[in-house]
Amino acid sequence: MALISLRQISLSFGSQPLLDDVNLQIEKGDRLCLLGRNGAGKSTLLGLLAGRLQPDRGVIDRQQGLRVTELPQDVPEGIRGTSFEVVASGCGGPADLLRAYHRTTTGVDNDEATTKKLAELQHTMDTRDGWSALQRVELILSQLKLPAEQPFDQLSGGLRRRVLLGRALAGEPDILLLDEPTNHLDIESIAWLEDYLLRSNLTLAFVTHDRAFLRRMATRIVEIDRGLLADYPGDYANYLRRKEERLHAEDEEWRRFDRKLAEEEVWIRQGIKARRTRNEGRVRELKQMREQRRQRRERTGRVQLRLNEAERSGKLVVEAENLSFGYDDRPIVNDFSTTILRGDRIGLIGPNGAGKTTLLKLLLGQLEPDAGSVRLGTNLQVLYFDQQREQLNPDLTVQQNLSGDQDTVMVGGRSRHVYGYLKDFLFTPDRARTPVRILSGGERNRLLLAKLFTRDANLLVLDEPTNDLDLETLELLEELLADYRGTLFLVSHDREFLDRTVTSSIVFEGGGRVAEYVGGYSDWLRQRPQQEESPQKQKPAREKPKKERVRKLSFNEKRELEGLPARIEALEAEQEELHGKLADPEFYKTAGPQVAGLQQRLRELEAELEQVYDRWQELEILETGEGPKAKG
Repeated sequence: MALISLRQISLSFGSQPLLDDVNLQIEKGDRLCLLGRNGAGKSTLLGLLAGRLQPDRGVIDRQQGLRVTELPQDVPEGIRGTSFEVVASGCGGPADLLRAYHRTTTGVDNDEATTKKLAELQHTMDTRDGWSALQRVELILSQLKLPAEQPFDQLSGGLRRRVLLGRALAGEPDILLLDEPTNHLDIESIAWLEDYLLRSNLTLAFVTHDRAFLRRMATRIVEIDRGLLADYPGDYANYLRRKEERLHAEDEEWRRFDRKLAEEEVWIRQGIKARRTRNEGRVRELKQMREQRRQRRERTGRVQLRLNEAERSGKLVVEAENLSFGYDDRPIVNDFSTTILRGDRIGLIGPNGAGKTTLLKLLLGQLEPDAGSVRLGTNLQVLYFDQQREQLNPDLTVQQNLSGDQDTVMVGGRSRHVYGYLKDFLFTPDRARTPVRILSGGERNRLLLAKLFTRDANLLVLDEPTNDLDLETLELLEELLADYRGTLFLVSHDREFLDRTVTSSIVFEGGGRVAEYVGGYSDWLRQRPQQEESPQKQKPAREKPKKERVRKLSFNEKRELEGLPARIEALEAEQEELHGKLADPEFYKTAGPQVAGLQQRLRELEAELEQVYDRWQELEILETGEGPKAKG
């Protein structure tokens, strides 16, 4: 039985329905990717699955007690509390308990009342399985590199998205809905998310523009196209092949229909003979064909991307020698040298906060280095795509952001009507009069590209240009950059986009070390082990674990350590019971569909036991300097 079923669902927000009498079922274990052009209705469909939106017509059936959690594309208003509290709120029932326990253990008071309250909370944690929920929250905070005690409303936009992702993961839902989950995540966090989702065997419905994430995660692809759903079981390669076949068949069908309609129009114009009684059926059929043609929804056009190249720069673009820069005691770049020539395509790779934007400013001469020198080439005309879209005024309309109060815009040295130019970027006249603040993320990115591409450039700087773009526009951007003869700096966490675009990569490897590699992301992965293994083993900074072994356990860790043996015994007892059931031939005669569920639970127990043993060993090492003692 499906976890959730949509039957004959229709929903409109204007003259054209976003969803038109569609059906969809999501089964347990599906990892379903929703694809479609910007504005096709992907986020709307996720809203229906989450229960935030209700259809105009149709029925949505959910299994009783179904738990659905969602990572929205935009950060909701009104979220309060620290990162820990927001992530813990995703745990459902134990959320209030976790928040109370965390506040008590991290507070400064240590009086008798606090000790008594803590004892009560620990007892409740034991009875309500709070420890596993706490461990899950702390693991998510650690892996997503979130500041647990920092208030949510003081975080940057990227960190807020990661906190909301953590909240969605903490709930262990039956269905997890993810709307552009890789936006604002660095490559390390994306890889962790992929591993976590695959290891957890969660049922997923997600929207993404990240093709590497899509290829690894999706077992089924559903495309929203002109209000209808097209279901493609299998991977992304199968989707591309079958979609091309479907569109070709649609073109052939339309061609035959249009040819027949044209023939019937010629026939009706022949005169009185067409209106004789014996031809009334043919006349009615023609009227039906006209109506069918009128209601046909044409495919969304392609974005017309054109980049106006300025006069060529000098052969040398940037030369940096022994460049060093840092904030306070934190080194960003240490003794880095590079030479960038005209036509080079440079990708910048590194974790969030590593200093990629800072290095760009150093190389472009916008920031003075602490040491070293930067020499810029001649005749540089720079075009800068800002990931925060600060070049757009959200209170102005699309047209006003592009051309102010003028009806025309200069593109490539000639005047174009602003509506005609915006049509190249898929903005209708009505949409051109819309305030930017209500545009989708993908539409804002298209508008920023449209604004930037009115200017000439021979040095293009793109800071996360792929966020929220649909896949077709993303591929067109790749084609544009492939034909671009100027110099390119690209900051991106999109692995496939990097591979297809850049010719060399500047990688932040920690501690101020910045290295340059030939090729894109995959090329860096192949080169990295030989270049990193020995230096990392020799770094004094890696001696930190020795310091941690001699520190004392915190009060919270001591209580956790005391509870681990009982938890392990309970897990092993359940594991032994399941092994006994599955080893009994009689069980299979009556169990039926229970078998798959028990086998899945057995795999979950094995993974959980491995995690608990690792945690036990870690805490025992901190406590005694030795590993866990064998059970007697």
